[in-house]
Amino acid sequence: MKNEAEWDAVVVGAGAGGAAAAYGLCQRDMSVLLLDAGPQFNPIVDYPLTESDWEAHEFPEKPGSAASITFAPGQKLTGAEPLLVSGSRGVGPLVTSGTRWMEKYYHVRGIGGTTLHFTGESHRMHPDAMKMQSRFGVAADWPIDYAELEPFYIRAEELVGVAGPASQGARWRSRGFPLPAHPLSYAARTLGRGAAALGLDWQANSRAALSRVWNGRPPCNYCGGCNNGCPRGDKGSADVTFIPAALATGRCVIRADSPVIRIEAGAGDRVTGVLVGHADGTIERIATTHLILACGAVETPRLLLASDALANESGEVGRNFMDTLDVMVGALHPDPQHARRGLPSDAISWDFNAPDAIPGVIGGCRIYNASGESELKGLAGFALRAVPGWGRTHAQSVRRWWGHSLHVGGIGESLPNRNSRVDLDPDQRDRFGIPLARISAWLDEPDIARLRFMAAKSRELLAASGAVDIFETYTSWDWFGASHVFGTCRMGADSASSVANADGRSHRWRNLWIADGSVFPSSGGGEAPSLTIHALALRTAERIGKDD
Repeated sequence: MKNEAEWDAVVVGAGAGGAAAAYGLCQRDMSVLLLDAGPQFNPIVDYPLTESDWEAHEFPEKPGSAASITFAPGQKLTGAEPLLVSGSRGVGPLVTSGTRWMEKYYHVRGIGGTTLHFTGESHRMHPDAMKMQSRFGVAADWPIDYAELEPFYIRAEELVGVAGPASQGARWRSRGFPLPAHPLSYAARTLGRGAAALGLDWQANSRAALSRVWNGRPPCNYCGGCNNGCPRGDKGSADVTFIPAALATGRCVIRADSPVIRIEAGAGDRVTGVLVGHADGTIERIATTHLILACGAVETPRLLLASDALANESGEVGRNFMDTLDVMVGALHPDPQHARRGLPSDAISWDFNAPDAIPGVIGGCRIYNASGESELKGLAGFALRAVPGWGRTHAQSVRRWWGHSLHVGGIGESLPNRNSRVDLDPDQRDRFGIPLARISAWLDEPDIARLRFMAAKSRELLAASGAVDIFETYTSWDWFGASHVFGTCRMGADSASSVANADGRSHRWRNLWIADGSVFPSSGGGEAPSLTIHALALRTAERIGKDD
C-alpha cells in the first residue's frame, strides 16, 4: 500500500456515495483512502434490539456521529391548513407558533453513513423524473438519462443484494432483481385489499434486505428494526456491502473519526489535498491525485463554501436544496394487523410516481405501507400515541387495540426554489473554527398541493382497507425532519447553472469530483435515493483519471 501522501484518490464520506466510489476505484487498481468524520459502528454492540428497552431507543448516537447543523427561521404558515401535524406522539400538535418547526436533519456520520439508519428501500429513478425542465418546465434536467445509468443500477443491486418484484412499470430493467421479493406482511396485505378496491396497483417494494442468503450474509428475520440499525447484516447498508468489497481488494484504507475541514486548491485548476482535524486539535494534511466528495447534500456544500467557495464559479453551491416531502397517517383497524411484525415499507404503489401523474400538479409521489416505520412496534409507544385516556380505562383500551394500528405514508417530489438552500452559519462554528452548515427550507404552493394529495390518498386507502379511527397525522408542511436531501451541487451540461458535469466532476477543478445526493438535479417522485447514489458513484469512479 502506498504512503498516505501518494494516494491515487481520497474519498471524503463513507456513506452511500463514498463507499460505492471507493469500491469502484479499487476495482480499477487505484489506491484509495476513505475518510469519514464519524466513528466505526459495531452492529452487535451498538444495535441492542434484543434488550428489554429497545423501543425506547432510536438509532444510537456515538461521539462524532451527529453533525452540528443550524436552521434558518422556519417558514410562516398561513390559513387553517388541514395538513397540520396532529397526534404528535400523544402530546398534541407540534406547531403552535404559526412557524414551520425545523426539527432535525437525520444524517449519520460514520463508516456506512446514513445507510446505517435507513429503512433499506432500494429504488431506481423514474426515467421521466430525469427530464423535469425540458418536459415540465421545473427543476433541471439530468445531463444523463436512465439508459446510461441502468448498467450501474445493475452493478449496485448485485453487490447490495436487492430483493424486488418482476416489474416496476416505467423503470425498465435489462436484468431481474438479484433476489426474489419479500412476502408481504399482514398489514401490507390488508392495505392491498384496500388498494384493489380503489383500483390502485399494490406490489412488493424493492428492498436492500436479503430475502435469502447472499454473499455470505443471512436473510432478513423480519424483526422490523431496520431504522434502529441491523445487527445481523442482512440490511444492505454500505458497511456490509461496498466497504468490505473495497477492503477485499487490498487497495483501500479506511479512517474513521477524520473530519475534513478544508480543501486545498493549487495551480492548473487542480486541488492538491485536504486538511483533516484530530481530536487533540492538531491538523493533518493529506495530498491526493483525485479528491471525491461524498459528504451528503448538506456537508458537501458546507465543505466547499468553507474552502473559499471552491467549485462555486456558478454561484450554485448550496442552492437548489430539496428535502423530504412526506406524509404519514395512522389509524386503528377493527381486526388485528400485527403491524409491528414484518419488513418495514414492504409494499408500495407507484401509480402516482410519474411527474404528471397527480392531476393539476407537476411532480409525482409514491404511497406505501408505513406501519413498520411508525415507531409503534413496541407496546409503550402504542400506549402513548394510539389510545387516549388514563388509568384503568386507558389500560383496557390498550389491551383492546394493541396490534390494531395501520399506517399509510406518502413521499413526493421536492422541487427546488430560491428560498431553499444550504449556506454557512454566520455565527456558529465547530471546534476547528469552521462555520456550521445552515439549512433554509421552504415549501412553494405546488409542494403543498402535493402534500394535500398524499394526505388525502393515504386517508382514502386507510378507509378502503377498513380502518375506523385516524389517531395521528404527520406531514412536512409544518415539520422539517428530513432524511432524503438533494441538489446543492447539482450536475448539468451548463457550467453557468450547475456545479458538476455529467460525470460528477467540477466544471473547473479537473481532479475534484462529487458522488452523493447533492448532484441530483431533481429529487424524483418519492424514490429513496441510496441506489441512485450508488449507481452515480460507480459511474463517476469509472471516469476518474481517464481524461486528465
